[in-house]
Amino acid sequence: MSRQASFGAGLWGGALALLLTGCQAGLRPIAALNQPLSGLGDSQSPSLNSNWLALISSRPGSRAQVQLIDRLRHAPVPLPGLNRPDSLPISVAVDQRGERLALVRQRDDRSELVIHRRSLQASQVVPIEPAGVPQRVSLSADGRVLAVEVSRGGLWQVDLLELP
Repeated sequence: MSRQASFGAGLWGGALALLLTGCQAGLRPIAALNQPLSGLGDSQSPSLNSNWLALISSRPGSRAQVQLIDRLRHAPVPLPGLNRPDSLPISVAVDQRGERLALVRQRDDRSELVIHRRSLQASQVVPIEPAGVPQRVSLSADGRVLAVEVSRGGLWQVDLLELP
């Protein structure tokens, strides 16, 4: 490599390193929220919006459960009627108001899609048409549109469902 090419590559590499360092310098952990989260044990499948964080957590010796965290109060919110002892949550999503949660869970050796309404403390299984195995879920901010990753015949597809 010529000296000029080497200088140019070094210049670009240095600029890229500086850019990445600048981006990382602005990232700071949210201690007020991270501390309560660490007490939940293992956590996965986060769904985040302005006021709410939904996730699946499990402590040693206990079943995995859906947790909803109020980001303004830095505290978990009770979810009566959602976490069942006979099911295992796989994926969760929450709307902007924290009213609707969408959940994929394993129950009786099958995966099912569920919508939970906090104000009603009630969950409803949502049928997948055509039939398939739901894996991951995402919910629009207004809670009206659901995106579901579904396996059908060995192929992964995304279904969009409009909720009432």
